[in-house]
Amino acid sequence: MKTKIIVLVLVAFLLIPAINAQTEKTGTTAAQVLKLNVGPRGIGMGGAFAASANDVSALYWNPAGIAGISGNEAAFSHAALYADIRHDFAGFTTGIQDFGTVGAFVNVLSMNEMKVRTIEMPQGTGENFSAGALVMGLSFARNLTDHFSIGFNAKYVSEYIYNMRANGFAIDVGTLYRIPVMNELRIAANIANFGSKMRLEGRDVIVITPSGAGGDNLINSYQELDQFSLPLIFRFGLAADVVKENDHIVTAEVDAVHPNDHTEYINLGAEYAWKNTVYLRTGYNSLFEKDTEKGITFGFGIDYRVMEMVSVKIDYAYQYFGRLKNIQYFSIGAKF
Repeated sequence: MKTKIIVLVLVAFLLIPAINAQTEKTGTTAAQVLKLNVGPRGIGMGGAFAASANDVSALYWNPAGIAGISGNEAAFSHAALYADIRHDFAGFTTGIQDFGTVGAFVNVLSMNEMKVRTIEMPQGTGENFSAGALVMGLSFARNLTDHFSIGFNAKYVSEYIYNMRANGFAIDVGTLYRIPVMNELRIAANIANFGSKMRLEGRDVIVITPSGAGGDNLINSYQELDQFSLPLIFRFGLAADVVKENDHIVTAEVDAVHPNDHTEYINLGAEYAWKNTVYLRTGYNSLFEKDTEKGITFGFGIDYRVMEMVSVKIDYAYQYFGRLKNIQYFSIGAKF
């Protein structure tokens, strides 16, 4: 057990030299909803989940992870974020014999309506506006060999605020390689959000200007806004079951994450499973990330069989966010 833990820790520290790289692209990408982690299980493990994801939440972390789902699985997760922002995710997967596993998911960021305020009417004009984001996707994964899996997501991305909207498309590609050593060493790589740029469009960029000095005619003009790339993310993960006995399994994982709009960082996580029924998790999110407010995480889960062919999963996670509001995540799912 000690040898397995030491190997994972050494790998983490070998990745540190790349972590200190600086970037001048912070805050320059659109669709930040694509960077919000999904599912209490992976979040409870500090976001170190690319090589361990083997349930519906793998649709977000690494689509290759759903290749091992032979039946049907569905889940819904919810989190009340800071600033009264809500984040919801729903996903479904089904295994098709001799073909692979297919899935679908919806990822929603929403908030309460706010008052429209102007310089002339700072208390409000009587109108309200809303803002949010929507991601919908389809997935496919397949075991190419007994040890290697590959998966894909195709996603439609939409953001909106008041009368403006931006749309885009993206794909994710993930791989998972299982080596029969150390109670199955798992190596994962995932590229997420490779796709089009997004540009806000709508009636709020129509400007009415006089036709000339002292003229009475008004001319409508359209201002074209800049385009912004999607938040491209590359994940590399290593995981192993450092303890694997009849009733007890302890999984440890380390992930290195390289985003295109911020500094690199490392996620560390561990999960303890008792009889594949009760789960305890902990981790550390965004280690070495510049100016991060993230940190320690923990969570738990229950996988309870209610009928011979149906089991229900309930998961919870807590994430420390420093000066921001600490966040609690909840999910419920079913396997059938």
